[in-house]
Amino acid sequence: MSQLIDQTPEATGAAAPTTHGNFIGGEWCESVTGRTFESVNPADTRDVVGRFQASNAADAAAAIRAADLALPAWRATPAPKRGEILYRFGALMAEHKERLARAMTREMGKVLAEARGDVQEGIDIAFLMAGEGRRMFGDTVPSELPDKWAMSIRQPIGVAGIITPWNFPIAIPCWKMMPALVTGNTVVFKPASDTPHCAVLLVELMHEAGFPAGTVNLVTGSGEDVGLPIVQSPDVPVISFTGNNATGTAIAQAAARRLKRLSLELGGKNGVIVMPDADLELATDGIVWSAFGTTGQRCTACSRVIVHEAVADDLVGRIAERAARLRLGPGLDETTDVGPLINAAALEKVGGYAGVGRAEGRLVIGGGSATDRPGCEHGHFFAPTVFDGIEPMDRLGQEEIFGPILSIIRVPDYDAAIMAANQTRFGLSASIFTRDVNLAFRAMRDLETGIVYVNAGTTGAETHLPFGGWKGTGNGHREAGHAALDTFTEWKAVYVDYSGRLQRAQIDNQPE
Repeated sequence: MSQLIDQTPEATGAAAPTTHGNFIGGEWCESVTGRTFESVNPADTRDVVGRFQASNAADAAAAIRAADLALPAWRATPAPKRGEILYRFGALMAEHKERLARAMTREMGKVLAEARGDVQEGIDIAFLMAGEGRRMFGDTVPSELPDKWAMSIRQPIGVAGIITPWNFPIAIPCWKMMPALVTGNTVVFKPASDTPHCAVLLVELMHEAGFPAGTVNLVTGSGEDVGLPIVQSPDVPVISFTGNNATGTAIAQAAARRLKRLSLELGGKNGVIVMPDADLELATDGIVWSAFGTTGQRCTACSRVIVHEAVADDLVGRIAERAARLRLGPGLDETTDVGPLINAAALEKVGGYAGVGRAEGRLVIGGGSATDRPGCEHGHFFAPTVFDGIEPMDRLGQEEIFGPILSIIRVPDYDAAIMAANQTRFGLSASIFTRDVNLAFRAMRDLETGIVYVNAGTTGAETHLPFGGWKGTGNGHREAGHAALDTFTEWKAVYVDYSGRLQRAQIDNQPE
């Protein structure tokens, strides 16, 4: 949660929160606006994490200029040497893992165990992409002509605009920046205004790891004042964005005017299918974790359970019993299961969907704000909520909520389950619980999502496989895995003719 303020000392006698700068051209600096905004702890909004630069287009332009100036030397640095800096960065994150995780929990709200996992994802992708510095495969193929060499290589595109969300404030920036940097691009990084402190800590470690000045630049501020100028700049040929569908669509339209390379990851409406032969205790574990972990604030969160009517009553009872035992509170308390929503607007939005759920289905548990619970009085807490009797085309069956609300959709058979699962405009993650290997393989084929789990929840992607989805979830690009290199590289085909004579390809290679 952020609040815009003038950059003036505190009026009270209390110590002022630390003010953090932008990082441009290897130096920490103030915004030209002279203004800052506050980031506060969503579990206790009285706790101010720090003050950050409320930057504008001039700050973005300075960062882009610094990245452009650093580009020739960075792209000329051998890729294995670039990879060595990524290794150092990953090692520094591992060394500072607990400090980063605690800072993340304070600023974003997710429970500490999840914050540690978030940092670990950043470490994993740093090490994975560091290895690409010595791989980064192209293809060497036979030429159709004698005494001629044919191959393809990857080359960097230029300055990469990296625009990231608040829900994974370490992992997602690393997913984007690591492949961008190892392939020889430079970076202008605009983090979400709800989690700027995590971004500052990340860039501090990148600087310590040895990324040259201008290679990595950080500018904090709003999407309108900083993000849009980055997207519109003619000097930023590649943009990677994760966020909501409406913002992603607007970015796509702006980027299309300059034919920019664009990678979008825009959310989901993920479903768990539970068949009659499923291990219901295992299914309950997977559903409760996927629906209420990170307070439902994951693009891969389970929002729908599509359950065979033969086991629906049993499963709903199990889920309700488990949800009732989840402990809400500040994420730094190791006994907490579910932390706060990110800000007041999110709390209002989720509350609105609870009202929709009451009209469309039957409230099983939860359904309202939890700020009256001990330890939750000063935060944005919402009770884990389950609605039964939701239809596939209801609003709760179609719209991304991004909060701890789970919809139960009852179906008569496998075909109806697959139809319900696929009947949304999103296609990120899905899962099926079954002991029938034939049904499992059919689901792997039939589910229209970029990620499919069998006998697991809808979360838990690993960094060495591509991450992303179909339909309204994105625009076809993938993050993580070696597929992430495609966003940040151009292919170049190279031919070397050592015949000593002009060979005119197919003209001189006619069938006899």
